[in-house]
Amino acid sequence: MTLSETEIAALLLSLKVGLAAMLAVLPVAYGLAWLLARRRFPGRLLLDALVHLPLVLPPVVVGYLLLIAFGRNGPLAFLGDALLFRWTGAALAAALMALPLMVRAMRLSIEAVDRRLVGAARSLGASPWRAFASVTLPLSLPGVLAGAVLGFAKAMGEFGATITFVSSIPGETQTLPLAIYGLLQVPGAEPQVVRLAILSIILSLGALLVSETLVRRANRHRGDDAL
Repeated sequence: MTLSETEIAALLLSLKVGLAAMLAVLPVAYGLAWLLARRRFPGRLLLDALVHLPLVLPPVVVGYLLLIAFGRNGPLAFLGDALLFRWTGAALAAALMALPLMVRAMRLSIEAVDRRLVGAARSLGASPWRAFASVTLPLSLPGVLAGAVLGFAKAMGEFGATITFVSSIPGETQTLPLAIYGLLQVPGAEPQVVRLAILSIILSLGALLVSETLVRRANRHRGDDAL
């Protein structure tokens, strides 16, 4: 399967956007996952709903809200030049759409860490931060990695929020999904559409397999520890 320069550019941009989105939102996702898994506080249910809102909102709405926030008259207009119609804006839109998946995977992993192990570390004189760094974080790491892989795949495949917020500009914001959409409007471009669609399927399937492998490995380790 030979790709044209335009198709290669879309692929590389998708990888760039997906990686940037995943890395940017990773600490935020883990912090929210830990907060939702380990703390009880007023407004926790509302925070949980807000975190997962992008899963149920039409992606176009997310992109529109970003336009309002970073547009000329928006509260974050001073950041607009760095984001609007640029790959960084595509990464931001993708990060917001990937956040719920990452938080969900990480939260489940954190909740699976036995609180008694953290309590034992504290009873031996470890500070809360040291107990977290030596117990919770290492034991939840497979879930963190699985969430990161899922977030990366979701960010690479994001379409609605991206095209609404930063449009489809070849070489700047035109990721794989946007390139496929653009080619669908061109008569006789079916071969290119098929190539990019197959490539998208391969990348997404690979990410899902990696994520599932990490989750199963984590569950196996927990089973061995329980024995």
